[in-house]
Amino acid sequence: MSLVDKSCREFVDALAAKVPVPGGGGAAALGGAIGIALSTMVGNFTVGKKKYADVESEVKELIEKGLKIQADLMDLVAKDAEAFEPLSQAYGLPSETEEQKKIKAETLERESKNAIAVPLEIMRKAYEGIKVHQRMGEIGSRLLISDVGCGVVFLRAALIAGQLNVVINLNTIKDTDFVHRTKEEVDHLVNDGIQVADEVCRLVLGQISS
Repeated sequence: MSLVDKSCREFVDALAAKVPVPGGGGAAALGGAIGIALSTMVGNFTVGKKKYADVESEVKELIEKGLKIQADLMDLVAKDAEAFEPLSQAYGLPSETEEQKKIKAETLERESKNAIAVPLEIMRKAYEGIKVHQRMGEIGSRLLISDVGCGVVFLRAALIAGQLNVVINLNTIKDTDFVHRTKEEVDHLVNDGIQVADEVCRLVLGQISS
C-alpha cells in the first residue's frame, strides 16, 4: 500500500515505527498538503458569496493553485520515501579497500544529491502555498480567517522541515558549486517564506482578536 493511501492512523503509526520511511520529509510533505488544503477550503466557502463577488475570479485562481500544490505535495510524500532507500543502502556499502572507499564516496555523493531533490521541492511547494495563503488571508471569507492562519502554520513548518532534510544531506556532498547553489535557494525560501508566513499569522490574529 502506498504511503498516501494509508489512513491517518496508519500513517502516524508507520511514522512512529522503527522503520526508515516515512520520515521527516514525508511528514513535511503531508503537513504542507494539509496546510494548503485549508486555504482551498476558505476559498470554496468564499466563492458564491455576494459579499466577495468582486474578488471571486481571483479566489477561484487561488483555489486552482492550491489544488495543484496539494497534489504535488501528496506525490512528494511517496517520492521522499523512494529517494531515501538508495541513500540508506549507500551508507551500508563496504569501505575496507581504497576502491571500495572510492565507490562508496561516489555513490553517497550521487544519492545525497538525489535525496536533496525531494525536500527541496517540498520547500518550493510550501513557499508557493504560503504565498497563496497570503492573498487568501487578504480577500477570503472573514468567517474562516483563522483557517488561513492554521494553514500557513502547517506550511511554515513544512518549509523548515524541508530545510532540515536538505541541510543534513548537504553535509556529505563534496561538490562545492552544488552546495553553494542549494544553500542560496534554501536561504531565500526560508527567509522570505517565514517572513510572509509570520505576516499572515499577524494579520489573522489582528482580525480575530477583540
